[in-house]
Order: sequence, then structure tokens, then C-alpha cells
Amino acid sequence: MQYISTRGGMQPQPFSETLLEGLAPDGGLAVPEQLPQVDAETLERWRALTYPQLATEVLALFATDIPREDLAGMTAAAYADFPDEVVPLRSVGGGITLVGLSEGPTLAFKDMAMQFLGQVLEYVLERKDRVLNIVGATSGDTGSAAEHALRGKERVSVFMLSPQGRMSAFQRAQMYSLDDANVHNIAVAGVFDDCQNLVKQLSGDIEFKRAQHLGAVNSINLGRIAAQVVYYFWAWLRVTDGVEPEYREGFEVSFTVPSGNFGNILSGFFAKGMGVPIRRLVLAANENNVLDEFFRTGVYRPRSAADTHATSSPSMDISKASNLERFIFDLVGRDATGVVDAWKALDTDGFFDFSAQQPRFEGEFGIVSGTSTHADRLATIRSVHEESGEIIDPHTADGVKVAREFIEQDVPMLVLETAKPQKFAETITEAIGVELPLSPELREMMDAPQHVTEMADDEQVLRAFVAEHALH
Repeated sequence: MQYISTRGGMQPQPFSETLLEGLAPDGGLAVPEQLPQVDAETLERWRALTYPQLATEVLALFATDIPREDLAGMTAAAYADFPDEVVPLRSVGGGITLVGLSEGPTLAFKDMAMQFLGQVLEYVLERKDRVLNIVGATSGDTGSAAEHALRGKERVSVFMLSPQGRMSAFQRAQMYSLDDANVHNIAVAGVFDDCQNLVKQLSGDIEFKRAQHLGAVNSINLGRIAAQVVYYFWAWLRVTDGVEPEYREGFEVSFTVPSGNFGNILSGFFAKGMGVPIRRLVLAANENNVLDEFFRTGVYRPRSAADTHATSSPSMDISKASNLERFIFDLVGRDATGVVDAWKALDTDGFFDFSAQQPRFEGEFGIVSGTSTHADRLATIRSVHEESGEIIDPHTADGVKVAREFIEQDVPMLVLETAKPQKFAETITEAIGVELPLSPELREMMDAPQHVTEMADDEQVLRAFVAEHALH
């Protein structure tokens, strides 16, 4: 399995090299030359596997340059501190099943991929005798998941940019309470998109990137996307455990995915392309509904920082979704010229227009979308709690709200859980009047001193900071 760039300027390279690159040298994103295929017989063979074993099988299709026994060791280590089931499924009523992705150390779905990424990065760097300085941006959960997966690792340093005042108190505490020498928290005066732009500016400077050994763990990292593909296979297998064997082949389910940077739903798009029988991928946006507008109209028009709303589902407060480029690559027939032209139009006009292709979004790719608001989140948290006793976080509530609009008879609807509700306690209290208790460990984290460098939205200042603190 070799990987190429969405913009056509990278020679095919194996998984290990792609893992360390982050952005491709031409500014594009790495994609497989072709998606691996999984047939019905293989799916049945995988049914009895544990989650780490299934992860080994799926990731082996992407990481063909890593011995399978080494991958097995990494997946076992990545999920060792999760519950035995790793990803539990549970009904919340109304025909909706939650896919439980928040059982990891930072209580968010990002742990599912990041714990593996921490293992595989360390593995590759040791074998290549290299170091890596991760420069990333977070709207809330990526940062803490990355830092908890990479803290204390000798060959990796993390520079994580977050938007000042735009994350929940819990999210800030999860990141800023860490005092490991290899973790550098940077709070940027701006919104997530400003943070993401700074990361791209540094990563796009090939000379600086090479000199400072820069890499990425945002969902632009193909390793993140590949690791997230696993739970789509897992969820389908668990749903169809209850289906008579003769009806399992081709048995379709739909997934609703709360979406900000388009990475999580892109993994579902890959899973569907690999052979998981997915009828619909339902994209759930919050008030920053640029992606919903795109999938409804075909016109993609990111908003400015000033027009990006601060919402009660802050991890989705994103207006420019990096991973959309990987979808556009397939939309234009895997023609890099079409991707480059779209991004030129974006830079020149502030939008690009695929309205002529819009019917293909649902017809060919199975992608539909919807928007949820603060009032919707509160109402959804209340209704789910009343019906099932479950308490869901605001992002998952966005997913449930939009999922309800696309439920079809005899097609199970699965909503990807985003985080534990404790991470967004204020919104939960507003919705159902309940104050969620914190464990002694979480209370200690909330009360711990915080370590963060506040910084202007300034590329040169960031360059100087990274150059001063980077591993070499």
C-alpha cells in the first residue's frame, strides 16, 4: 500500500513515511493510491475478534510496511486501559444506538485514534532513529488526546495550539494541567481556524519543516483516519451480531457523525469504500454549518474568524475543514488538478462551487447533512435523558438531533458518541438541571496549576517559539 498527495506533487510512499510527514510536501493530504477492499467472507471471519485484534486486521491493510506482529503489539498497548469491550454500543431510544467512543483516558473519541498514533509514532521514530516535533491545532479534544498519548515520549515533542477562551474549562484543564517537558500548550488569540492556519503555514514551509523535524497529529495525519476506520467495522459487526447469518451480507446501517474538521466522517467514507455496508453517512453540524451548507448546495464557503460562532459544542466551532480535501479528491475523480483548481478558487473568491455535482453526494456517496443549534442541543439532551436515562454531551446531542431527521425503517441508525458529558458540565446543568459529579482524580486535574503560553496570532512568533523548544 502506497500513499499519494491529493495535489499530485508527492511520490508514492509507504505508511510509515506518510505518518511522519503530516501535510504532503505540495501542501496536499496523503491518501491511499487505492482503498483496500474487504469482502463479506472476511467480515464474517473478523466477527469474533476483540477490538484490538480487529484494529490489527484493519490497520494491517493500510500499514503494509509494518510487520503484523508489531502492529498487534501496538494495538494491544493502545487499548489496554480501555474497558474490555473498548467500544460499547447502547440504545438511547427512538431507534438510535450510540457508538461509545469516549472510554479512553481523555473521555473523548479522539483517544480511539490517538492512543494508536502514540504507539506507532514511537515505533517508527525508534527504527528510523529520528525525532518529531508535533505542531497541532485543537478546538478542544484533539489537543488533550494527543498530549496524553505522547506525554513523556523521548523522541516526540508536542506544540499544541488552542483558541483562547473557546474551550470548556474541563478541556483547558485536561491540556494545561500537564507539566511534561515535551508538552507545550500555546493559547492563540483567535479561533480554531486561526490556529489551523498557523499550523499549515509552518508545515507548508518545507525548509523550516525539515529543519525543525515537524509533523502533525491533527486529522490531516493519515494514521488518525486509518485508526478511526476500525470502529465503523466494529459497530457494523456488533449491530449485525443480532441478524440471522443468512441476512448479514450487505445488511445496511447508517451512521450520524458530529462533524467539525471532517476527519471522523471521512473515516466512515473510507470504511464504506472498503466494503462496510453503510447506507448513509449523516453529517451533523452546529451553528458553524459550513459543511452542512456544502452538502446541501454544493457550494463551500468558509467563514472568517469573526463570523465563526462560539457555541456550546465548541469542538465543532470550525469553519474550514481540512479533511474535506480528501473527499474533493474523490469527487473530482482522483484528479489532483481538480483539487488544486478548487483551492485556487477558494483563495481567490472565498468559495468553490460543486453544485452541479451535489446530487452525487447522496446518490453516489451516501452523504447527507443537517444543522443543530444550542436550543436543539438542550432539547435533545433532555429528551434522551427522559427516554433512556442516558446523559449525552452537547456534540453527541448535535448528532442525535440530526440523526432523527434521517431515520429509515429497517435501517439501524448509529450515532458516534463524541465525549463524556462531564467535559461540558455547564451545558448539561442548563439542559437537565443536574450537576455531574467529578471523580477525585478529575477534581484534582481541575484544581491543578495550568501551564500555557499565550500568544498572538503571529506566524513569526510561533516560528521562534518552536525553533527554541524543538527536539533535534
